[in-house]
Amino acid sequence: MNKNSLLTIGYSTLANRAKNIKFLDSVENLVVIQNPESISISDLNPEVKVLELSNRGVTKSRNKVIENTTSKYLLFGDDDVTFNEPGISNAVSYLESHPNIALLLLQAIDENGKLRKVYPKSGHPLKLTNSAKAATYEIMIRSEAIKSAGIKFDENFGAGAENYLGDEYIFIADALRAGLKGEFLPIVVAVHPSESSGNLRNTKRDILARSKIFTRVFGIWALPMRFAFLIKPPVKKFGFVNSIRFVIGK
Repeated sequence: MNKNSLLTIGYSTLANRAKNIKFLDSVENLVVIQNPESISISDLNPEVKVLELSNRGVTKSRNKVIENTTSKYLLFGDDDVTFNEPGISNAVSYLESHPNIALLLLQAIDENGKLRKVYPKSGHPLKLTNSAKAATYEIMIRSEAIKSAGIKFDENFGAGAENYLGDEYIFIADALRAGLKGEFLPIVVAVHPSESSGNLRNTKRDILARSKIFTRVFGIWALPMRFAFLIKPPVKKFGFVNSIRFVIGK
């Protein structure tokens, strides 16, 4: 991919982690740093656009990325992600040839080259019922379509917020409900360590956080949708008590 204005990778990070970012020279790079303590930031490549926030919250920084992206497409990044240039190029080419698509959900592998989750074998349109496993670094958007529809990350969710999970799914759900079209493509665009804050755990706090995502997305239909999620193969291993907590949201 020749460097041009087609794609920006927009990173969200903290002041003491910005130095860990592995930038691609072939795209535009934008870094939004959550820095409420005004920590000194390591010098980054002068071609990288850097913005600072005086507060914390990954969704706040994601929204700042969207607001300040001027390229046609945007891919979200974290400081522990390494991006796959051929995969990114393929995804951009797909968006170029499908102007009706506003959002792509893509794939990632772990540090051992293994797919990070069970992905569908083939591409398909995104729906509310098939996009709940999204990770932010798997999302590529058509910037102007998202901005024109007023789609932003819900700042009540995501790392740094009380409801620390589900911001990606909510973002996709809001886009789909606004009439935008999205697709999943089996294209690997990122490498991310196997351990993640989004990994399934059985603590009460995590179960209730996941339950609140369904309340935000489905409203009055949240309870039956939680139950459907619980029994949909592969059956989720929450345990009996936590399964009850998840379904009723308490």
